[in-house]
Amino acid sequence: MKQGVSFLVNIALLALASSLAYASDPSPLQDTCVAIAEPKNAVFVNGKFCKNPNLTVAEDFFYSGLDKPGNTSNPVGSAVTPVNVAQIEGLNTLGISAVRIDYAPYGQNPPHTHPRATEILTVLEGTLLVGFVTSNPENRLFSKVLNKGDVFVFPIGLIHFQFNIGHTNAVAIAGLSSQNPGVITIANAVFGSDPAIDPAFLARAFQLEKNVVEYLQSRFWYPNN
Repeated sequence: MKQGVSFLVNIALLALASSLAYASDPSPLQDTCVAIAEPKNAVFVNGKFCKNPNLTVAEDFFYSGLDKPGNTSNPVGSAVTPVNVAQIEGLNTLGISAVRIDYAPYGQNPPHTHPRATEILTVLEGTLLVGFVTSNPENRLFSKVLNKGDVFVFPIGLIHFQFNIGHTNAVAIAGLSSQNPGVITIANAVFGSDPAIDPAFLARAFQLEKNVVEYLQSRFWYPNN
């Protein structure tokens, strides 16, 4: 009897571990599922309608322009050029996307998180200070200075950042483990929400004076993503 119970417990734990291991975009059940806006004669998969496979063409899997630098003339000094399912419809159900990130001298990609993706970043030009912070209660910072050719990984859901510490422009390319990784920039979400979060609540949460919170909420929080 005890052996039977132990077997069932082990099976249950294995099932739970498997569900956690695959807690990202589900695996596709067909070769392609090119996303289309028109639902006529289509199938709804992963939040998008799929094009009839017989009508799929090479352009559905193609994007041009990642060689062009983004405009970094903004308050944070960076620009993110995404290549996800919105740019390449053929990425639908494939669980992957990419971004190009341009940084002006001393520009930054502010602290943010991707709720649906792990990110692997490669520096193409320049020198970046990067890092991520683990969850409570440790809140441990893992940080590294990256040069051209260096690679760094940001685990799914964790707050991370990049800062160009060089005197010249920097460029990075990143891959993300979701067709639509999402992004939550911490300052924008907390102080730039619509409608605004009660400043008295934020003042206590951040241990700040209420007028400081109100000043932060009055600022324009630039969305570089």
